[in-house]
Amino acid sequence: MRIAAVGDIVMGSLPDDLPPDDGASFFESVEGLLGGDVVLGNLEGTLATGGVSKCEYIEGPNCFAFHAPPSYGRRLKEAGFTVLNTANNHIDDFGAEGRSETFAALRAVNLPFTGRLGQITVQRVRGIRVALVGFAPDRGANDLTDIPAAQRLTARAARMADVVVVTMHAGAEGSDRTHVEPGTEYFLGEDRGDSYRFSRAVIDAGADLVVGSGPHVMRGMEFYKGRLIAYSLGNFSGYKVLGLGGTLSTSGVLQVTLGADGTYVSGRLRPTEIVPPGTPEPGGDAIDLVSTMSEDDFGSDAARIAADGTIRRP
Repeated sequence: MRIAAVGDIVMGSLPDDLPPDDGASFFESVEGLLGGDVVLGNLEGTLATGGVSKCEYIEGPNCFAFHAPPSYGRRLKEAGFTVLNTANNHIDDFGAEGRSETFAALRAVNLPFTGRLGQITVQRVRGIRVALVGFAPDRGANDLTDIPAAQRLTARAARMADVVVVTMHAGAEGSDRTHVEPGTEYFLGEDRGDSYRFSRAVIDAGADLVVGSGPHVMRGMEFYKGRLIAYSLGNFSGYKVLGLGGTLSTSGVLQVTLGADGTYVSGRLRPTEIVPPGTPEPGGDAIDLVSTMSEDDFGSDAARIAADGTIRRP
């Protein structure tokens, strides 16, 4: 079973920061990389025209609220995504109305999502049941800061399916946040979870692959009990709304093949980068960055990443 995964996806934001041609060519340069039985991305924002922006009542320069047209659900489906994670700090940018519109837009194009409280999304691949569960330290999501509860939900998913993929939106944000910090990470005073402890705990509970996003930069990868943890895949796109340059523009597509019982068979990191004004293209320094971070942060447990992006167990 082939899985492809990317990090944060922002296709722009109403009213003015939107791509040309209604987003039809947005993923054109990278569509060849978004192939697999399961293709997963983190939807960083809403697909909505209604609701009230959270920035109406949150003071300060660090409030960002994203809403792309609901029609962009079709663009995500056309690009090859089979499931999107909504467990993050932007799904509620426009309140309950924006959240409801987003889910309706995805359902309208038959594009499943995961991440709401208690939600386990199951996708069938040639008779193999794949459960996807999203976690974040945010209201309405499965809470990654409550590790015993996360383990219980993961164990439930493992009883329902043959393979379990866990996504986490965790960690402090910024161009210098490429390392997995020990213990709980904070950003602007918010608890962003202990991604190291969380990832190992959900594998103990039955997860077969853990895929992270949240810091807006890529982080290292390690193996634990033979299962791969990709701590952050960074930003995959950020049209006119996310900072660009250096590590903020470095991205990639994680391609993994798992056995029918979730065992790791092979993997590859396909480097991409965000080019102004915020679209993804093949290329960039992802392999060097992730390889270095993996060795620095995880030592003997680090994923071994070759120059061509091939990912091997230590």
